[in-house]
Amino acid sequence: MNDPPRTSALRRPAVFLDRDGTLTEPRHYPSRPEDLVLQAGIGPPLLALQRAGFALVVVTNQSGLARGLVDEAAVAPMHQRLRELLAHHRVRLDGIYLCPHHPAGTVPRFSLSCSCRKPAPGMLHQAAGDLDRDLSSSWMVGDSVCDIDAGHAAGTRTALVGPQPFAGVAPTLYRTTTAQALTTIAASEIPLYESMETHRADS
Repeated sequence: MNDPPRTSALRRPAVFLDRDGTLTEPRHYPSRPEDLVLQAGIGPPLLALQRAGFALVVVTNQSGLARGLVDEAAVAPMHQRLRELLAHHRVRLDGIYLCPHHPAGTVPRFSLSCSCRKPAPGMLHQAAGDLDRDLSSSWMVGDSVCDIDAGHAAGTRTALVGPQPFAGVAPTLYRTTTAQALTTIAASEIPLYESMETHRADS
């Protein structure tokens, strides 16, 4: 007998994270492992979400590859460093999805329009399929309009981070820092998380 198809109620959620300016500090076309520095305070809420069953997935536009500003050979060492930085907080990424394309690029094989470059939802759809995750109960966290639009297109909830919100953009929540956004998400998804963090800060 065939197993019945899995429904969204049986599938677990994910937190999709933009890389530059969200998970890591903003850099202009980072191209070396040492260019990646984690945003402050993101370890505890990421670990809490991971322990609660959320997949943690990076979805990043890297048009520097299409523009010839980033060497393709540098990508793997950079993402190895990212995994190592997060491992210091006992956080493990379930996947890193990267779009190297841009229609105005100078590297021919990357210079094209695609379905993976945010605000298109291709990377989120690919990750959700690979990891068997429910997009409707997931979050997309990012610092740009294209991150929020990608989340909306994929059917996730959305969190915008940055010094100020963007006019005409309506994320599910807005916070000035990634740590604040992740803490709010954890508090909404994990019973007692916010009170536990408050108690820890006061002790």
